[in-house]
Amino acid sequence: MKTFTAIIERDSDTNLYVGYVPGFPGAHSQGETLDELQENLREVIEMLLEDEDATFETEFVGTQQIVVQ
Repeated sequence: MKTFTAIIERDSDTNLYVGYVPGFPGAHSQGETLDELQENLREVIEMLLEDEDATFETEFVGTQQIVVQ
């Protein structure tokens, strides 16, 4: 079992949730609900992992809040 971190945003034009896994090319999807997005991302990741040449370009470290005055 592997665990992946996804970045999730809500598109204000379509009201869809959009998610992607940083550093994993092609690991992105969308859904009308967070549950649908999670399932869609899981399916995409499983499909991508079937390729023995799957590569990760970066490692997700975290997020930071930047204050600008």
